[in-house]
Amino acid sequence: MSDLDADFRDHIERLSALNDATGVLSWDQQVTMPEGGTPARSAQKSALSTVTHDLLTDDRVADWIEEHESRDLERDDRAIVRELRRRHERAVRVPDELVTQISEASTEALPVWEQAREESDFDAFADALDELVALKRKYAEAIDPDRDPYAVLMEDFEPYLDVETTERILDRLTDRLPPLIEAIAASDVDPTDPFDESVPAADQEAGVRALLDGLGFDWDRGRLDTSTHPFTSGNQFDCRITTRFDPSDPLDGVGSTVHEFGHATYELGLPQDAYGTPLGESRDLVVHESQSRFWENHVGRTREFWEWARPILDEHWTATPDPAALYRAANQVEPGPIRVEADELTYHLHIAIRFEIERDLIRGDLAVDEVPQVWADKYDEYLGIRPADDAQGALQDIHWSHGNFGYFPTYSLGSVLAAQLDATVREAFDVPERVRAGEFDPIREWLGEQIHQHGQRYTTPALIEEATGEALTADPFLTYVDEKFGAIYR
Repeated sequence: MSDLDADFRDHIERLSALNDATGVLSWDQQVTMPEGGTPARSAQKSALSTVTHDLLTDDRVADWIEEHESRDLERDDRAIVRELRRRHERAVRVPDELVTQISEASTEALPVWEQAREESDFDAFADALDELVALKRKYAEAIDPDRDPYAVLMEDFEPYLDVETTERILDRLTDRLPPLIEAIAASDVDPTDPFDESVPAADQEAGVRALLDGLGFDWDRGRLDTSTHPFTSGNQFDCRITTRFDPSDPLDGVGSTVHEFGHATYELGLPQDAYGTPLGESRDLVVHESQSRFWENHVGRTREFWEWARPILDEHWTATPDPAALYRAANQVEPGPIRVEADELTYHLHIAIRFEIERDLIRGDLAVDEVPQVWADKYDEYLGIRPADDAQGALQDIHWSHGNFGYFPTYSLGSVLAAQLDATVREAFDVPERVRAGEFDPIREWLGEQIHQHGQRYTTPALIEEATGEALTADPFLTYVDEKFGAIYR
């Protein structure tokens, strides 16, 4: 039983409820809101942002924190106080006016980005991006004027793994992956598209809904929709995932859906009795991404998964290829310009490019109008290709339109952690055989015990060590890709 004062706990729960309400408005804006709704939505989200900021910076919060830190609290209460201190200390340094400006600018930037992307015109988005970069620099400076502004922004998405850790892991990936990608390109193996005809979006949706049934998605607390950019939003009582369908590439819809299922499984697995407190909230984005990448890559890209999935898909698709062909196609390695369509290896070079560009933008080492050229040059350097236009280049991702600078590295760190978790769970039981049999409960339960049930009880490094027995390391990921792709392309 918690020893937190009732007023303090009530305040924390109100903060959580407001954040969840903002999340629902954001989901609605991307999924169901009419195109003309932006002015009202901007005002609504701005008002919620201001109220949330006011609650978080309330003078009573500092008093409550100091009072509770002077007590001999139990572990879980200490964790709640630790997380509130971190959030309060950051928020109290940011002026209310700046919070409102960022909320309004990001809400208004979204439709500008969508239109610019549709027309493949970076210049049409440049002013909105320039404003967001300037506002986020001010935000970082307000929090800590003496630190690297990009490091400060990264902490909004991963507060306990620093830039140095990120650079160390990305450096290992950009050092080790290109030779493997080059060896694959030189291989005689060609896992070409196994589909003889397109698969209509309606048939794809029926297929992935059936797969979600088999994976164990809880439809009583979840839903599936489509959006331009697949995402997950929600909590342990209401979690919504989106995906997208391309008739010419049905495997993309499967991969995106299984990826978002991983995110949703994390949210739905959080302890219900802790809702409204940090113990009922996910442990930031690196851990969150590890859950989606675990299911997408270490389940959904395995031979055993396709042996299980193929009969299910065959009930909804016509001329579904055999499992071996699906497995090879799901693991095809081929450099391309689009991050969300990238394979498991080249994906991390996409992330490295974004990391370097947004880091330089925030540090003031790169101007917004230079981004398209630098983007193209880095793609040429890392992947040997140049985007055909702005839509395939710097306009392809939604993140910057939200002002989310420092988000991209969490994707690669999450993938690395997913491989570390996969190596650990395989010591507990035979994962491939469970997947082949469609027995996913043991996998979900293991992840629930090791990750989901803890919420924010531990910091990220402590949670990783608790779950895997060691600190975050790229070694399991590099071993995994060497063995897997070496076998496919030998």
